[in-house]
Amino acid sequence: MNLPNKLTISRILLIPIFIILLSIPFEWGTWNIGHTDLPVSHFIAALIFIIASGTDWVDGYYARKYNLVTNLGKFLDPLADKLLVSAALILLIEIGLAPAWVVIIIISREFAVTGLRLVAAGEGMVLAAGNMGKIKTATQMIAIAVLLLHHFPFSYIGFPFGSIMLYIALFFTILSGFDYFIKNWHIMRDSK
Repeated sequence: MNLPNKLTISRILLIPIFIILLSIPFEWGTWNIGHTDLPVSHFIAALIFIIASGTDWVDGYYARKYNLVTNLGKFLDPLADKLLVSAALILLIEIGLAPAWVVIIIISREFAVTGLRLVAAGEGMVLAAGNMGKIKTATQMIAIAVLLLHHFPFSYIGFPFGSIMLYIALFFTILSGFDYFIKNWHIMRDSK
């Protein structure tokens, strides 16, 4: 197994740790930053999320630079992104930092694209993420990280940067979904 795939698997393995930090009410206290109290567990979860998100960029860069792109990587990389982002968004609803309707739309798009990928796989094709999908993933990851940090560093001026980024991520999620289906509709149309 090559290094990019190992990095992707490490991203998947960080997800349970991330979930535990946001699901169990640890009594580690809070930090007052800006105009909000940031639970220490949210800060640590945000760091883990940022590290896991960073492996997404590193594994892709390394795979392209050293020509280590594999079908396993094309499968695991978007799966790892979907697992990490879905877990984070669902937990953001639970801790009151994201509206459920936005999360439902984002996760529904991920299910739809995964369905298209499964049809393509049945036809012997592997669909890699396009540029629009990469923008979608980047905006989602920025939104989630800033929301986990309770809008830090923008909390000092009372600016809800994380919430605004979440709506920007929603826009790119919908746009990239349409783009993905338009570009790959022939797979659904021509499948046996």
